[in-house]
Amino acid sequence: MQQLEQSLKTALQTAAQAVFGVEIPAASLTLQPTRKEFAGSFTLVTFPLTKAFGKGPEQIGQALGEWLKTNEPRVSGYNVVKGFLNLEVADSEWLTVFNQLRAQPAEAPVNLPDAPRRVVVEYSSPNTNKPLHLGHLRNNFLGYSVAEILKATGATVTKANLVNDRGIHICKSMIAYRHFGQGETPQSAGMKGDHLAGKYYVLFEKHYREEIKQLEAEGVTTDIAKKQAPLMTEAQQMLQAWEAGDPEVKALWSQMNGWVYEGFDETYKNIGVDFDQYYYESETYLLGKERVEEGLSKGVFFKKENGSVWVDLQAEGLDEKLLLRADGTSVYITQDLGTAELKYQDFGYDSSIYVIADEQNYHMQVLEATLRKLGKPYAEAIHHLSYGMVDLPSGKMKSREGTVVDADELVRDVVAAAKAATLEKGKTEGLNDVELEELYHMLGLGALKYYLLKVDPKKRMLFNPEESVSLEGHTGPFIQYSHARIAAIRRKAAELGISEAADWSSIASLDGTERELVQELARYPAVVADAARNLSPAVVAQYAYDLAKAYNRFYAEVSIFQETDVAKRSLRVALSARVGEQIKVSLGLLGMQVPERM
Repeated sequence: MQQLEQSLKTALQTAAQAVFGVEIPAASLTLQPTRKEFAGSFTLVTFPLTKAFGKGPEQIGQALGEWLKTNEPRVSGYNVVKGFLNLEVADSEWLTVFNQLRAQPAEAPVNLPDAPRRVVVEYSSPNTNKPLHLGHLRNNFLGYSVAEILKATGATVTKANLVNDRGIHICKSMIAYRHFGQGETPQSAGMKGDHLAGKYYVLFEKHYREEIKQLEAEGVTTDIAKKQAPLMTEAQQMLQAWEAGDPEVKALWSQMNGWVYEGFDETYKNIGVDFDQYYYESETYLLGKERVEEGLSKGVFFKKENGSVWVDLQAEGLDEKLLLRADGTSVYITQDLGTAELKYQDFGYDSSIYVIADEQNYHMQVLEATLRKLGKPYAEAIHHLSYGMVDLPSGKMKSREGTVVDADELVRDVVAAAKAATLEKGKTEGLNDVELEELYHMLGLGALKYYLLKVDPKKRMLFNPEESVSLEGHTGPFIQYSHARIAAIRRKAAELGISEAADWSSIASLDGTERELVQELARYPAVVADAARNLSPAVVAQYAYDLAKAYNRFYAEVSIFQETDVAKRSLRVALSARVGEQIKVSLGLLGMQVPERM
């Protein structure tokens, strides 16, 4: 595709010299895909050329188009719409492009020479006081997909998970369990360990709010009541005891975290995400404390009278930021300083991507600015992939109040919806029970992942439960169904002995849908490059949908097996095969699988 585009630019330079006697540098000629409502494949905007040529944009378009049609065999026709010259490429060129595409695998790396080569993508980053919910799913799917997209550009990518396994929120679950647990375990409760921990986090908040109300009834102000409530005081004391290494506290912490990790692992496996490296806040916060001491010794951090440590970032347009509490316990930014250094020591990254919701935009600005204050060489490599929160029709989710959409429950729902829809369509021939369950899970998870990834990451999104499980329209299962259809065509072609690699030189012209398919296939490298530069799986999701739509138009309008011309029949099978491969690769970048039969 790039070769064809470059050839057309060279031809346009020649045309400009021949028609107007003007030399135009190739860099000033920008070709873009022609809009679908007009005939053509490439469009040249002629407005910028009016000064150099001394003509109006439409005159320029007509003159260049006519010269190319007469003198350039790659151009079969043209049309001019105001200041836009739409060039129609000869079908022989599209066959050449398709042959070039088939000469390399569909998953061939896309070259991005100026992009970072050593990348760490940190995502998921769960708290060990609650199970994963809908918001975590968007985070996990985004992080996994971005990592796969960057891998597709040839980058060395490490998927990292920083587990927030310590802090006041963890102590809240522990305090509640100590008060109300009565020795309950995941086995005795019949619950996943992460759900059990989440149960006690909600219990803490319930009883904590009751204590606040009681204090308020006694005349204590709300702010003071929140600090003096017995449960909160106890949680603060437990945090100090944990950092002091109290054996009893550490034992309870290890026990409950162990339950949670087992639950997380089950969820990660079920949703199809993985990690190359785990970091734990309980380990990285110590290195973070060392960085705080380093900042104090360098004079870039300061202590307040109560002993708390701060950094002044007002010159950077931010504010003063707490780095260490007066009692010596750490805060989120403390461990973030340590984790950033550990990741750099381990992987020497030139880009460290943090997949974190836009609620933490300020926090990430502070982290980068603080690392610059410390003079760290990796400060400039920090990149925040800030994504929009997921809202429910009823409003914002709140873990402490238990008003969240549980990830495990949601996956079960979409798998059940996929099963019902598939059975209704009757598309289960030749599959045994195990294969059917795998199919339902593949389609259900595909519906959920596509729903969350097709939206630009920067946009806040509303989660509509009914839309998320729909298998029709602009959905993942529509694309997955298309792959299954193509797989069936390839099997039938093999049974009939139709080759996917015949000589197509005898083909004089292409059907419009065949031409469109080649163009869509040729767009893949540019799509991956765009998605990688913008860290946006939505770009790949849209491409996979466009490709599947183009194929379904082709399938509806062109006969494959009833075509009597051997070369054309072979070409259509080969086109189908390549589309199927490209759909599989594209959805793979989104963490989605595709069915071979339905």
